[in-house]
Formats: sequence, C-alpha cells, structure tokens
Amino acid sequence: MAPHTSNSPQEEIHVTRSFLPDRKDFDQYIDQIWANGQLTNGGPLVQSLESQLTDYLDVENLNIVCNGTIALQIAIEALELKDEVITTPFSYVATTSSLLWQHCEPVFADICPKTLNIDPEQIEAAVTPRTTGILATHIYGFPCDIDAIQEIADKHNLKVIYDAAHCFGVKYRGRGLMSYGDISITSFHATKVFHCAEGGALATSDPEIAQKISYMRNFGHDGPVKFQGIGINGKMSEFHAAMGLSNLPHVDEIVDARQKVVQSYRKNLDSCPEIRQFHPNDDCEWNSAYFPVLLSDERIVESAIKELNSLKIFPRRYFYPSLNQLPGINSISALPITEDLSSRVICLPIYPGLVNPVVCKISEILCEVCR
Repeated sequence: MAPHTSNSPQEEIHVTRSFLPDRKDFDQYIDQIWANGQLTNGGPLVQSLESQLTDYLDVENLNIVCNGTIALQIAIEALELKDEVITTPFSYVATTSSLLWQHCEPVFADICPKTLNIDPEQIEAAVTPRTTGILATHIYGFPCDIDAIQEIADKHNLKVIYDAAHCFGVKYRGRGLMSYGDISITSFHATKVFHCAEGGALATSDPEIAQKISYMRNFGHDGPVKFQGIGINGKMSEFHAAMGLSNLPHVDEIVDARQKVVQSYRKNLDSCPEIRQFHPNDDCEWNSAYFPVLLSDERIVESAIKELNSLKIFPRRYFYPSLNQLPGINSISALPITEDLSSRVICLPIYPGLVNPVVCKISEILCEVCR
C-alpha cells in the first residue's frame, strides 16, 4: 500500500479520505467484466467478494447489497418488524430513516455517557406491548452492551438488528462483531475502512433468514419466472465488487495505518484533560474507524471547528443533531444525555497517509482552544 502522504499546506484535510487501490489491481477485474460481459445480477466478482467477506468478517451467512441503507431496510423487512422499534438517537440519519421508510415507529432510548452507545436500561424502560424489535448502532466501531441487549430481547421476544456500519473487521470476544444479533448490517461506502465506493451487507447466523434476504435483494426472484415474496433492487454491480476485491487485500494495512494516527492523537492529547477521548474495552479488537473527542461545551466545539477550518482542516460533528430532533419525528421522550453529548462530540481527521505534523497541529489547536 502506498497512500498519498503529501498533506501540503494548501491541501484540504477532511475527516477521511477514500483509499484507492493500485490501478493495475483494479483494472484486472475490469478486464474480467469486459471479457464475460456480465455487469450485475450476481456476477462472478460479486460472488467472489461475498465469499471472501464471509470469511474475513467471521460470519456464517453474508449477503452483499448496493448500500448500507438498503441493507437496513431489507433487515427490517426480513425480520417483519412493525409498530415500535427501539433505537438510538445517536447515529447516522439512515438508522432512523430506514425505520420510517419501512413504516415502523422509531422509539428512542438515551445513550450511555461512557460509550455513546444505546443504554440497555433505557431500552428496557422503553419496551411496550407494541415493541417488535431493537435497532442498535455500534458507534465508532465500539460494541454495544450485547449481552444486556440480548437479555432484554429474549425477555420480551424482540428481534435485534445491529447497525455495524462502523465495524468492518472488528472482533468482540474473539468473534466477528457482525456475528451478533438476529441480523447485523454494514456499509461499504467510500468513507469506510473498507469500501466498494458504494455497497453494504447483511450478516445472520440463521440460514433461513439469509435465504430470505437473498431473494429480497433481487426483487424476490427465485429464477426467471418464480418469486419468493416481494423484494427490492438491492443488488451490487460487478464494478463495485471490483473495487471491493481490489481493496480487501489492503484492509489490514489500512487499519494499521489508522491505528498509528490514533496513537499520535492520544500521545498529543493526553496532556489536555479538558478533551475526553474514547477507548475500546478489553473484549474488543477495534478498527480505528473514527477518532471522536468530547469537548466541554458546544461553544468550544464551534470555536475549534472555526479555527481548524481556517487552516483548511475539516473535522465533522458525527453525530449532530441527535436524531430525535429530525423534522417529522414525534419524539416525546426527554433524551438529555444524547442531546448534550451530540452537541459536544467531533470526529478528527483520520486516514492512511495523514502525516504526523498535521495530527500534531490539529491536537495543538484543540488543546489551545479548550484551555
């Protein structure tokens, strides 16, 4: 891997930069597409990527699709969720909008201030006779309290979907994190640790659910003239699979490079107690997907972003505002922790090729603003 590393003074530094493989590696797959003429509909590259990802992610059954949002919608439909689904207000908008698109009612449970993940005690308090499922996000690749969530699900006969869009390659207790829950979904968007430019996947340990998903992602087709229910067009193209196949051999190097950036941030920020960092627990092999920090108040966040932007450095407020504040959301519950923390969290630039002097400069500015 030879990532771009210039980071010149004139160059904009964004929160991430998409990894691009060597053109020769990518072109070999494009040549295969031209040779066989199949562009979509479960071609050989999609099949190969699906098989390799099943092994890499340490899951029993994997179906790859065109994006992570379609993966969420298919998961909700495959588990036949309806009425109320308890979810987190601290996530990307697709987590909530997918429920709404599938005519479910999102019920928000507040988050844990230590982890930023959904709080199991708040899930328990939100369960009603109309609750059919739990949709939780492993924020920044840090696992939710899986044991507690599963205990609640078993107690109330609920299905569990994990939005694991941040979690490519993460392991929890020695297992692939996507092996937990009834279904786990992920995203292969261009901003992710592993990407196909656009793409996503659903993992499940239940072979019947996996078979159902395989029909649902292709309009429900079971052959040319037979259908297994109603589906949607969730297929990945051969071109996107080509990007994935080109990138997959580099994932371990990408994660190593991101970890070095994380280590540099930690070294530079440890002397500034006003800035709170987040760490994986001992059971987690983390992928360094993001580097979030929590500042003391929103005014400091805005000042830090303004100062960094003046140097063409662009962190992001992942995730703000909290999803209970979206237009059209009928949220009557108070969510004081989410609303507070979402206003104070920013994610700093992290990607292979981000040079150490830039990391040091970002850290220096943050410490100056926060003191």
